This record gives sequence, C-alpha cells and structure tokens, in this order.
Amino acid sequence: MSRFDENKFRAVTWVQRHIANPLTRRLPLQTVLETTGRKSGLPRRTPVGGRRVGREFWLVSEYGEKSQYVRNIQADPRVRVRIMGKWHTGTAHLVPEDDARARLKSLPRLNSAAVRAVGTNLLTVRVDLID
Repeated sequence: MSRFDENKFRAVTWVQRHIANPLTRRLPLQTVLETTGRKSGLPRRTPVGGRRVGREFWLVSEYGEKSQYVRNIQADPRVRVRIMGKWHTGTAHLVPEDDARARLKSLPRLNSAAVRAVGTNLLTVRVDLID
C-alpha cells in the first residue's frame, strides 16, 4: 500500500469508526453486519451496503483483509446481517476471485460510489443466510 493509500486508510477508518458508524448503525433500516470480535469475543456491528440475492447477501469491503470486520470473519465466519430491520444468521465467505468492481455495479449505488472512492483493496464478501 502506498503512503497516500495508507494515510487515506487511516483517515477514512478514523471517521468511520468514531463518527459515521456509531450514527448509521442506529438507523433502523441501515444494513448492519455483526461479527464476533476476534480478540474480545464481543459482537461487533458495522454498517454496510450490500444486497440480498435469494439466500445470499453480497457486499464489498473497501480495504479487503485490512478491514476489521473481514479480519473478524477470518477468525469466525458466523455472522448476522440486519436487512430492512430484521436480523438473519449466516456464514460469511471471502470471495477474492470475484470481480469486486463489477460486483459493486449490482449493489446499492450510494454505498458503491463511496467504496469505489475510498477503497484501495476491494474484496467481495458473500454471506450464506440460514434464516
């Protein structure tokens, strides 16, 4: 990662962690991904933009394996996703062979634009929903 990308990563993640995420995850219709903290074991909730397709939920991580929720998925792929106010249980899978830029075209526009603008290492994530 270049020095510019590293500085952008730090700035964006600080804003997300301290300002944007605490506000948006409280919105009742905001889609939220809940992982288990790999160190703490506590639930970690992250607002995400994605789309349900049948029994799958697709999203794209802007920082790939540097994203905290991706690191949590690597440690424990059991997740929950809040879609339209309802929680669904599932198993998350990292899909590095998927074309993340093409995938963004099928996901919500506003979030996809933000991911393209700030992302440096896009990674597709698929959640196989159980309920």
